[in-house]
Amino acid sequence: MSLERDEIDFSLFQLDDSNPLLIRLQEALDTCSKALEADDFRESENAVRSLIDLLDSVSETALSDPENVESKENALVVLEEIQRIVCSPSSNQMLLDALSFELPNVVAKFACVSDKCGEIAERIIECLVSICSPRDMLTILCEALDSLDKVSKTPAYFVPILNGLSKVFPCIQRRHLEQIKVTIPGVLNVLKAVSSELDDEDSDTLKLLFSRAVSVATSIQAVSPKLVGREKEELGALLGLFVLQIMALITRSYLAKEVLRCTSFMLQLSHLLPFCGLSYIGLITGRDVYTITSMIVGEDHDDLMSCFGFIKHGASLAVIWGHISDEVAKAAGENLTTVKDQLRSSQTKRWQAISMLGYVLSSIDQPWELKYHGIDLLLSIMDGDISQKFDGDHIDCSSDMPSLFTSLQAVEWVIMSAPDAVLRKTAFAALKRVLADIPSHQRFDMLKALITNSNSPSMIAILMDLVKEETLMEIQKVPPGNDTIKNIENKSNLSSPCWSSNALELVEFVLRPPKGGPPSLPEHGDAVLVLSALNLYRFLLITESTGKTNYTGVLSESNMQKAYKEWFLPLRTLVSGMEAENERDNNEIAVNMLCALNPVQLVLYRCIELVEEKLKQCG
Repeated sequence: MSLERDEIDFSLFQLDDSNPLLIRLQEALDTCSKALEADDFRESENAVRSLIDLLDSVSETALSDPENVESKENALVVLEEIQRIVCSPSSNQMLLDALSFELPNVVAKFACVSDKCGEIAERIIECLVSICSPRDMLTILCEALDSLDKVSKTPAYFVPILNGLSKVFPCIQRRHLEQIKVTIPGVLNVLKAVSSELDDEDSDTLKLLFSRAVSVATSIQAVSPKLVGREKEELGALLGLFVLQIMALITRSYLAKEVLRCTSFMLQLSHLLPFCGLSYIGLITGRDVYTITSMIVGEDHDDLMSCFGFIKHGASLAVIWGHISDEVAKAAGENLTTVKDQLRSSQTKRWQAISMLGYVLSSIDQPWELKYHGIDLLLSIMDGDISQKFDGDHIDCSSDMPSLFTSLQAVEWVIMSAPDAVLRKTAFAALKRVLADIPSHQRFDMLKALITNSNSPSMIAILMDLVKEETLMEIQKVPPGNDTIKNIENKSNLSSPCWSSNALELVEFVLRPPKGGPPSLPEHGDAVLVLSALNLYRFLLITESTGKTNYTGVLSESNMQKAYKEWFLPLRTLVSGMEAENERDNNEIAVNMLCALNPVQLVLYRCIELVEEKLKQCG
């Protein structure tokens, strides 16, 4: 609420004649008034400059030595005197007009001195907004926002500036949309920069800064009744983008170390979602993000759109917060159970949701607790009676694979990086659920892509085990036959790609890497990877031999010769050499390496024995 000038008790701000600093301030103010009355432009400019320099020196002195009580008290009394001058009904309007161009930036610096100075700075700027031209004040406040690199990155500096913006927007009489478009990038750039460079000492001030940003969003909503038609729709879209970006910035800040502290902000912002035409189903599928973005995108809006880098994160977070808190979902006017049912009944929408959640899961800035809730939401939409029928427009799902691939990589990253074992386990369950939702003829291709594009030996080993499970499930679907070994060329009626040389290609990818083999075994993770590839080969060989089939081509003489000569023998030489070297060293590192190599040796030698036996039968 704006501060009315006639509500001030001016007895609290009487000039203390004994304070030399206040005497200097009064003299500077008198000089300004006289120069303005004389209509001497140069003298007026010099007088205003001298006054501003005096104020700057007071704030800088206090900020340069935060432990100096006297300098902080001086800053407070000087700021109180400025408030008395600005908010007094009897003040010289000509003087106020002249000072209004400089004061917002100057008093905002005082806000960095103490909380009390910050409160007074906000009141001063509110008074200026109420007595000066709204358009002029908007320009002045925007210029103060642009001082991010020149003046300060302290959140306290920007609190009174954002508060002033929230007061000035409703006062603008025309060209509302244009003015708001010009302002929003500055606000978001400040929030992004300030929230990414903080320590715990700034926590309360940052919370206050985000509170003022939410007030800016609310004031933009208040402008809407003044607009009609396309402009009103565009303002709603712009506000929607602003809200989503703020949601993402809040959760990526230090506040999210304790996620529940963000709840009040999410409640306030979620109230604005229906006004912007945003729904949970539209946000989680990305449809609403596309809609509001398309209303803003254009040649003249490239700079504007560049400040909305986290809107897809925000869209997912809006729904994740509804999953976390029933109150937040209620504030958004949503029933999350209904949303989940819609996702379960449509594979297209479900995959779109998975893709959108990937933005949060892959973000290094978002806290692990929110990633946990994101994974939990993902699992919840995969539970129950989900439809695996292709939607009418979804017969060819190849176009969805790139986004699903990216999201699965994000889930992989959570599995490998999460500090909490429960989250890692939950993420692995989510990975398996999403893979199971992909049609079998593309599931293997997805696994192959994940394996060949991973830099983590441990993750590749996990995926190789999933390939083994997938192959086993496909084999169990086919009734046993009485035919003898079938050539790989005779399996055209089998649609699953597991019945192909793809499985062997993955074994080769590990045992004879693209850059040349054998694989390197410097660390335990690489040993686990090699072991998983050997186990997959052994599984294929035994399974195909037992069933008298050759769907994967593993029993082909040429493939067995290749595996024996190009994969196993070079690997045996490598392992034997490493074993001998570590036995000579006989230290803790060597012992650990030998322990990692032992299971590799056992499975490797078993594979060699099986292949030699099969090759003898072929001979």
